[in-house]
Amino acid sequence: MSESGQGSRLAQEIAEQPAVIRRLLDLERDNIAALAGFFWERKPHCIVIAARGSSDNVARYAKYLLGAVTGLPVALATPSLLTVYNQSLHLENTLVIGISQSGQSPDIVAVLAEGARNGALTVAVTNDLESPLAQAAKHCINLQIDSEKSVAATKTYTASLTALAMLAAALDANHDRSRSLDQIPDLLLQMIAGGDAIRDAAQRYRQMEACVVIGRGYNYATAFEIALKLKELAYILAEPYSSADFWHGPVALVEDGFPVIAVVPESPAARELEELLAYLRSRGADLVVLSPRADVLKLAETPISLPENVPEWLSPIVSVVPGQYFALGLTLAKGLDPDRPRGLRKVTRTL
Repeated sequence: MSESGQGSRLAQEIAEQPAVIRRLLDLERDNIAALAGFFWERKPHCIVIAARGSSDNVARYAKYLLGAVTGLPVALATPSLLTVYNQSLHLENTLVIGISQSGQSPDIVAVLAEGARNGALTVAVTNDLESPLAQAAKHCINLQIDSEKSVAATKTYTASLTALAMLAAALDANHDRSRSLDQIPDLLLQMIAGGDAIRDAAQRYRQMEACVVIGRGYNYATAFEIALKLKELAYILAEPYSSADFWHGPVALVEDGFPVIAVVPESPAARELEELLAYLRSRGADLVVLSPRADVLKLAETPISLPENVPEWLSPIVSVVPGQYFALGLTLAKGLDPDRPRGLRKVTRTL
């Protein structure tokens, strides 16, 4: 691996994301449009999503997006009720989605199988159409990724986000949404062009042992995913929060020099996030801010610019990439190997 980290599998796979997303958009659009048709034929009463790890953060994004598009309640599944407590679930009249790049985890498969037993509309979002998850589902969305070798998910994460965004656009039958999807690869190229600078900026935080990561709305998921990357790669105790939840107690953590990473897209929540960051700055927080807004970036010790005029519902696909680079840079600054995080395997099977 080169000293800059450019030779790592992780860096290579971060850079592959624009091509991965373009292939997904090209190859899965018709399949997802057909799936949207099945959804409106069945008219389910609610949506349940089963996932773990980075895929669970995709599910957090989907809670906002699918809820906004369909008006239905969207819930995260509790797989251990099936696999540990041997409880049955009533999933009739439900859209059940399982998200897993490998499709191997028994607990996620169990939720899809239970949905099928109840006659639910079942969908697997996976990179392996021969996997147990795909076999358990009636319908599959193929992430169209040849392989992801890095232990830390990058391109499978953004591809899974994009797959759910494509589903939302198809369900909404909104041509503006569909056209907006086509700009994602170019937006990702912009982020990758600035990757070296973000990686270098992270070196300032090489002594960091703990931080919080804040987002809201669609980017609540982004806060969780960036925090996960910091944990699994740089071994940082990184805690994700909604800005609303952070006011309710955890704000007491902040003292002089305490690192706070915040994602602030163009959003109805941007004003509230700006107010929180201004308050945290007055408390001495060391702010890393990802935003397209110059007024918000002024509050940061480490400002990271995001592209302007990105629809909020698509912004998590873009805003997570600088978080990936930040985690990579911090990992290298600490002298750690981003391709060999301790104690982790690429495929994790849980019950």
